[in-house]
Amino acid sequence: MDMDMEEPPHLFLCPISMELMEEPVTVSTGVTYDRRSIERWLFSYGRTTCPATMQPLANLDLTPNHTLARVISSWLDRGSSSSSSSSSSPSTSSLSSPVHELGTPLTRMLEEERLRSALGDLEETPFKVTALKSMRSCMAGDVAMQIIFVASGGVEAVGRVMAQALAESGAGGDFSAFTVCEEAAAVLAALPLSDEASVGLVLAPECLRPIMALLQRGSAEARLHAMDILTKISSAGAGDHWTAGIDVDDVLKSLLELLSDEVSARLSSRALDVLLDVVERSPSGRAKAVEVGAVHVLVELLVVDADDRHVAERILLLLKRLCKCPEGRLAFAEHDLSVAAVARTMLRVSDLATQLAVKVLWLVSMVAQSEKVLEDMVLTGAVAKLLGLLHVESAPSTKQKTVRMVRIHGVFWRQYPCFPTDLKDYLRLLD
Repeated sequence: MDMDMEEPPHLFLCPISMELMEEPVTVSTGVTYDRRSIERWLFSYGRTTCPATMQPLANLDLTPNHTLARVISSWLDRGSSSSSSSSSSPSTSSLSSPVHELGTPLTRMLEEERLRSALGDLEETPFKVTALKSMRSCMAGDVAMQIIFVASGGVEAVGRVMAQALAESGAGGDFSAFTVCEEAAAVLAALPLSDEASVGLVLAPECLRPIMALLQRGSAEARLHAMDILTKISSAGAGDHWTAGIDVDDVLKSLLELLSDEVSARLSSRALDVLLDVVERSPSGRAKAVEVGAVHVLVELLVVDADDRHVAERILLLLKRLCKCPEGRLAFAEHDLSVAAVARTMLRVSDLATQLAVKVLWLVSMVAQSEKVLEDMVLTGAVAKLLGLLHVESAPSTKQKTVRMVRIHGVFWRQYPCFPTDLKDYLRLLD
């Protein structure tokens, strides 16, 4: 799609990938998805629920939505023609601008008053979803309106509404109440959340608990909004102590569940970023991450995504951090595929991935020697790759670790018949 075109209407985006739909199809609950995304959800991951509503599907039929396909095609054609003429017709482009960008000062004042009024009535109105959508529309792309929203107590008000909606949805199974919670998260996700004061407000329990609930059981779009909020909080850092205000166990479990589900590449990518930050900043983050199964999830993910450089590098960095604690090294040694998954990235993905992989193998074979790990290193070809590293240019620290592993464990590796004769001779030269 042309980068100069306007953003596509929300209706045109697949609820799973949040990308423009190429082949819209409708499932039994009436929700439309892009065929590639929903087929992956149903057939690759074996799900039998509607990802947007989490309701059970009556059947797995995918009905082509020809009407929506024609509308999207028409929108794309119109966007292509309008972008080519925009330079010669400036008045046309100005007509598509938001009201608050071209309105008079009086119009601007009315917009601000509308936002404040909606905030004042939010907790009393029975039409909370409508009010929240109106707020989001007012603030879309308008920094000044976002500042007014925060200064007028908007974060606190939305937080209270989220907390109440979550309680109602939990007590009576009220689906409409959970919808309020999802729309409230969409409002918070529209904010920059770049200053410590705003982050502190979102970290309040009445805000954070519903956000974590959305990560665990929200619709695909709601999960993206919740992850947007967590990513912004993580990036802001809140004085490098934002993890002090959260229940690390809940955050870690939610992030790992997202990584296990692999519902959306965007969600998985952001989950890895936040997971890295929590493990790094929280004093107990590493041990807790291992306790809730992080090593197992990361190894399984690395087996699938080893060829994706950005994903593989972040997984290896996480494994390196987790293997710095005894619990992490033990969990790594116990997983049958861990050594093979890490070894596969060496001399294949990137220089950084190779450095991180060597560091992981160093931690699990040198800091805490495990006969199972040493055996797996021979059988999976990790030893052969380590020897290959000695013949190519690499970081000095990586080469030093490689030489030391080969020298110390060479005697153990020689006993295996699968260990090549020429490599045995090479080891003797190092002795």
